[in-house]
Amino acid sequence: MADASIDHRHTIYAKTASGQQEIQTRSLGLAPLVRRLLLLVDGQRSGKDLEVFVAGHDLAGMFDELIAHGCIEPKATARPAPAAPAAPKPPAEAAADDLEDLPPADTRSAKELDMARNFMTNTVNSIFGHHNRISLLESIHACRTSEQLRQVYPHWVETLSGSAIGLKRLPELREKLFVVL
Repeated sequence: MADASIDHRHTIYAKTASGQQEIQTRSLGLAPLVRRLLLLVDGQRSGKDLEVFVAGHDLAGMFDELIAHGCIEPKATARPAPAAPAAPKPPAEAAADDLEDLPPADTRSAKELDMARNFMTNTVNSIFGHHNRISLLESIHACRTSEQLRQVYPHWVETLSGSAIGLKRLPELREKLFVVL
């Protein structure tokens, strides 16, 4: 069992000989995201650096699994582990926290509202294809205020998180959306 006191986000991991062998043989039958994490472990990047590649998923659980299988081992820690790590939030819940740093919704102009609405619609259409997420698109277009659009934002995040491409691009897309949302 993995050491519960390890702060996975601030620990740098290295592959073990077993980890190198697993990459070649796939004998453990690791889940695709866990295997991706194993492939990305290079002895130089911390868990925080790697979490973008598995955003929205249980990073600590994946590291614990790789440690339990003997595929990786801690190499260094950037800072001491916190007393009790918090459980990761689902994408929609975490999305609500994102909005706290934005300016008040009533300070956004009608033009910014249109830009935000269009941005959210275009990202859904480009990732999933036109007319594949009709209920989300209808919710976006029904919004008449920035506050209403912010209430749809968690659903937008959850939808994008359901796609590998959307999940990978979510931090970049969120940053662009927040300029006008």
